[in-house]
Amino acid sequence: MEFFDFGTIFFLVAAVVIFFQLRNVLGRRTGNERPPFDPYTAGRTRPAEGEKPAKNDTVVALPRRKGSAEPAEERYSVIDKVAQPGTELNRGLRAIKDADASFDPNTFVDGAKLAYEMIVMAFADGDRRTLKNLLSRDVYEGFVSAIDERERRSEKIESSFVGIDKAAIIGAEMKGSEAHITLRIVSELISATRDSAGSIIDGDPETVAEVKDVWTFARDTRSRDPNWKLVATEAEE
Repeated sequence: MEFFDFGTIFFLVAAVVIFFQLRNVLGRRTGNERPPFDPYTAGRTRPAEGEKPAKNDTVVALPRRKGSAEPAEERYSVIDKVAQPGTELNRGLRAIKDADASFDPNTFVDGAKLAYEMIVMAFADGDRRTLKNLLSRDVYEGFVSAIDERERRSEKIESSFVGIDKAAIIGAEMKGSEAHITLRIVSELISATRDSAGSIIDGDPETVAEVKDVWTFARDTRSRDPNWKLVATEAEE
């Protein structure tokens, strides 16, 4: 027991001595210590103050947003395929491209065609929620007013969307920060309206009808919301 007590005391004293020796060496600040690890800047090395970056330093460049630095022939190449250069339509589309570098007329047309079908079917079904997300305030109020009147008369629309034959941009312009694009859409639709008794009062449930519309969509290019909304409609005779 005496040997055990002596050995324990010996090791405790040795540990204290070693601790103070290590502290004198490791605990001393020299001014050359590394900064604390920052997970948000990990992987980026900064040269010491007054030191020039080495020539073989790796620099990761962020993707450059397409803008005015991009050659015009590349920047407007897609637009020039949609509208003849020098025309008013081409100038309007270029203005939109200048305001929103991510704008692509072909992608826009694809989205507009999908929106067209959704709006036509939502109107037939009286789906106000879907319409609200796709229409401007004024157009929405007009559509809802027509739905309300139809419901008051207990009328119902039966519709089947066949497809879109043609969809082409016929107008484009910037109004302040708002981009406006007008489309001429030719679609095929089966539609019939029935009264409260179930009798057909408009359309034909067995006939595919050709429908021609001129619709204008708009979007604020300063907004983070990428969605366009229908701001004007016109039926083409």
